[in-house]
Amino acid sequence: MDTIILAIHMVISVLLVGLILIQHGKGADAGAAALGGGGGGGGASSSLFGSQGSASFLSRTSAILAMLFFISSLTLAYFAGRTDRVESVTELPAAPTAVISEQVEPKPAAPADLPDLP
Repeated sequence: MDTIILAIHMVISVLLVGLILIQHGKGADAGAAALGGGGGGGGASSSLFGSQGSASFLSRTSAILAMLFFISSLTLAYFAGRTDRVESVTELPAAPTAVISEQVEPKPAAPADLPDLP
């Protein structure tokens, strides 16, 4: 469940960054008007996104994506808080013990008559 929400969170964040980057700021309209764009060439955006242009469509979409981003962030924080935390190594579950067969050969003993090191 955490993995699915994390994947959705990452997709929403990438879409949100991309959507914000393609928006133009409020100062861009003033610059276009100062350069002579206010006369007859400003009707291209209204044909694609409606009479108000792309600003309301992009603003509304980014607001929806921001809301989904916050919801997924809170959901991930909730699931992160619910996990059982191990405070000590002694609280870890015991590792399964290996089954020892009945016919275990003993290891050869080291020879006792080793020479002394100089």
